[in-house]
Amino acid sequence: MHPNPLVTLSIVSHGHGPLIDAMVAQLDELPSLNGVRLIVTLNVCNEPFAFESRPLRHLQLVVIRNSSPMGFGANHNQAFERCETSWFAILNPDLSITADVFTSLIDIANKKMAALIVPQIFNSTGFREDSVRWNLTPWSLVKRRLGVKGEDDIDDGRFRWFAGMFYLVQSAAYRKIGGFNTHYFLYCEDYDLCARMHLAGQSLWLCREIQIIHDARRASWKSRHYLMMHLKSLIRVWTSVPLWRIALRDLSATRRPRQITPCP
Repeated sequence: MHPNPLVTLSIVSHGHGPLIDAMVAQLDELPSLNGVRLIVTLNVCNEPFAFESRPLRHLQLVVIRNSSPMGFGANHNQAFERCETSWFAILNPDLSITADVFTSLIDIANKKMAALIVPQIFNSTGFREDSVRWNLTPWSLVKRRLGVKGEDDIDDGRFRWFAGMFYLVQSAAYRKIGGFNTHYFLYCEDYDLCARMHLAGQSLWLCREIQIIHDARRASWKSRHYLMMHLKSLIRVWTSVPLWRIALRDLSATRRPRQITPCP
C-alpha cells in the first residue's frame, strides 16, 4: 500500500440511484483506499444519494450536485478541478470493483511510462467486452457489427482507443491536453480523449491481468433520444481533426511503435 493517496476517484451518476450507492459502498470496503478522495457528481436534479448524509469508513467523499445536467466529459472535468493527486480515475457507476486495482495499475503505468492505463473489462455474464477499439471510422463500426473486435492483434502498431468505463489517467497528462472535449455531450468523449493523448505522444496501455466487471446499460440501444445524441457525437468525430490525422497515418504507415501493449 502506498503511504499517501496517489489517486482521486470520480463517478458521475445520471440518475443511477441504487447503482451508485452500491458502488460507493463497495469501494469504501477497501482499507487500502483509506484517505482517497471520491468525488461523486449527481447530474440529475434532486437525485437521491444514500451516502450524502452518512459517513464513510475509508474514503473522503465529495458530493457535487449539478443545478442542470452536464455531459460526461464536462462532469469529469469539473471533478478534476478538485483533484490534488498524481492520478485521476474516471469510473462508471455500473462497475464492480471488489479489490484495490488502483495501486497495481499505478505501479504498472509508472513502470511502462504510460499516461493512461485501463484494466480488461468483462460484462456481468463473464464475457470480455470490446472495450479496446480501432480508430472510430465508419468502417470500424461495420467491423464491430460483424463481430471483429479491435483488441485482436493489438501489437500491430495501429492506434487503439479505450471505451471510457474505467480510465486511470496521469493528472499532468490530463491537464496538459485540457481534459475532455466538452463539445461532446454524452458519447465519444472517450475516443476524443484517447486520440488527443495519442497525438500528443502519450502512451495508452491495456493491462489484461487486472479485470473489472461492467454491467452496461446501453441506453442508446433503447431510446430514440439517446440514439440521436450518439449519432450527433459520431458525426462530430467523423469531421474532427484527430480522427483524420490518425486515419491518414494508419493508411501511410506499414508499422509503427506499439500504442497499446498487454501487461507481461
